Amino acid sequence: MAESNIELVFTRLPGFLAVTLRGPVSRGSFVECPANGEWLSIRFRLGTYLPRILTASLIDHQDVQLPVLPDGRFWFSDLAWEIPNYDNAEDFVARLARAGVIARSHAADAAVEGDFDWMSQRSVQRHFRRVTGMTFSSYRQIQRARHAAALLASGSSVLSATFDAGYFDQAHLTRSVKQLIGMTPARLARERPQLSFSYKATAS
Repeated sequence: MAESNIELVFTRLPGFLAVTLRGPVSRGSFVECPANGEWLSIRFRLGTYLPRILTASLIDHQDVQLPVLPDGRFWFSDLAWEIPNYDNAEDFVARLARAGVIARSHAADAAVEGDFDWMSQRSVQRHFRRVTGMTFSSYRQIQRARHAAALLASGSSVLSATFDAGYFDQAHLTRSVKQLIGMTPARLARERPQLSFSYKATAS
């Protein structure tokens, strides 16, 4: 699905290991997942950015393949890191933050929450775009389409999803979901596919 977060994706296939730094995606697309593969994706909370890499340089599949070392660790921001697992992913993210590899911009939180008391709305949205690589309007469209997709995949009818997600009509829903999720609403409701690599709903 289209998404506004930065991710680290760890891919394991027989005889193959890859670590991919992914940026925001503005359109839905299909990803091939061989049956003998394993993936772990760490999706960073909105507003998390990389001080050394512009988020805009990663957008729309301009991914960075991070070097994997012979001992199984990987090289990221001039440091060698152990590949995390489900149990220590949160600790891994905390170590990235302590090392200055990732940082947080509270302007993103302010934009989402509508808190403009400490900075003008225009300034907040300008910071939001610098940190996330997209406009706040684009972010809201993505979130609405993701919400609609989740409703459809969980069994809601197209009509119910249209109004529950705040679309004007079914045609509006269809255009948005097809572009941002990569499937029509009818197909989402019928097939209920896996829509994300994330192993839990909340971002780190």
